[in-house]
Amino acid sequence: MSIEAAINAIQSAYGDQITTNTAILDTHGQNEAYFPVTPPDAVVFPNSTAEVSEIVKICAANDCPIIAYGTGTSLEGHQLAIRGGISLDMSKMNAVLNIHSEDMDAVVQPGVTREQLNEDLRATGLFFPVDPGANASLGGMTATRASGTTAVRYGTMRENVLALEVVMADGRIIRTGTRARKSSAGYDLTKLFVGSEGTLGIITEITLRLQGQPEAASAATCSFPDIESAVNTVITTIQMGIPVARIEFVDEMMARGFNLSQGADLPEVPHLFVEFHGSINGVKEQAETFGEIVTDMGGSDFKWSSKPEDRTALWKMRHNAYYAQKAHRPEMRVQNTDVCVPISRLAEAVTFARKEAERLGLIVTMVGHTGDGNFHCGISVNHEDKAEMAATSEFVHNLNTLALKLDGTVTGEHGVGIGKMKYMAEEHGDALQIMVDIKKTLDPKNIMNPGKMLPSN
Repeated sequence: MSIEAAINAIQSAYGDQITTNTAILDTHGQNEAYFPVTPPDAVVFPNSTAEVSEIVKICAANDCPIIAYGTGTSLEGHQLAIRGGISLDMSKMNAVLNIHSEDMDAVVQPGVTREQLNEDLRATGLFFPVDPGANASLGGMTATRASGTTAVRYGTMRENVLALEVVMADGRIIRTGTRARKSSAGYDLTKLFVGSEGTLGIITEITLRLQGQPEAASAATCSFPDIESAVNTVITTIQMGIPVARIEFVDEMMARGFNLSQGADLPEVPHLFVEFHGSINGVKEQAETFGEIVTDMGGSDFKWSSKPEDRTALWKMRHNAYYAQKAHRPEMRVQNTDVCVPISRLAEAVTFARKEAERLGLIVTMVGHTGDGNFHCGISVNHEDKAEMAATSEFVHNLNTLALKLDGTVTGEHGVGIGKMKYMAEEHGDALQIMVDIKKTLDPKNIMNPGKMLPSN
């Protein structure tokens, strides 16, 4: 039993759906993080759940690792074949299978991207709200329990996945959940697989909750003299129950990056980008109340974007944050990390990150889904400079340690992968052993994305 035997068996069964082309292998061994290229031994492109099942059975019989691959936008090395094996590229399983407009749900294959789904939904008056910065696959978003700018209003993937079809480590095909909006029948296996990062099974079908397009929407930007006043504005807004659809924090370094990379004209101070959804009168009332909070907190430079094209431009700029991060040192790579803390501790965490960056001499941009306490740090780093790499590692470690101290988590949406694995014991304590036991029960041969998420994996 070996990886080579598995590849030969898959080639016999599926012919040109498997490749060992070096360029394709290297592409599937790349990552958006700081880990070295780690290619698989082969890449397979299944067309159906039945094919995934048969491929998994072959791999199980030969103790061959399997790594599910979406669009490759992971920030913590989830898709790297650190023990070799097969990369299962789900891009050909990219059909929107059903849209149930009356029930406000859709059934999709894992290779469908969020933009593709929303394009298909355009004529229905519905949309799928979860929007990470990248146009990620819905399979990858489910596997990492992703979220985005709208999570404060519409929730993360955890709240928006109703049911799954999953191929288990022995090739069995199971379904978790139904299209019903609630159930008290048995363990919630859907939630178990959402965020499992491909370590328990391969997701082959996803049933998603949809939302109605709002009657009205309005967005705005406003600036603040310091981080604390911006973050305290967020906290007050949430505590007052104002139903913001988006409320994003941008620090002064990110504002400068937007100016450099996208020709924006933002004052280079902390900002909030906000959006309101609802009825025309409701949006107006929400915006007025928010404006009063901003004024009370010392904010200024209020700029409204009521036209659809202006809102689109604003959020396109926000989603292009990576290019703003790169603009400070275009020749260098950007290492991204995220943490999430209770919003009452958010100002403390963000201020700590800024002071740590200054202490370590690092160029760090910060942007965050601050409505739920989640923020990201983009560190511009020369990977050839050992001192810079050491300072970057220290920054990330100290930020993670603080997040746990503040009763938060080391990752709000990027996932664990390789990069955050060493913090799992500190975050979960004795509960980590339960996760290990689940992994051993569902994947006794440890072929499903081995070496990720769990320290003992």
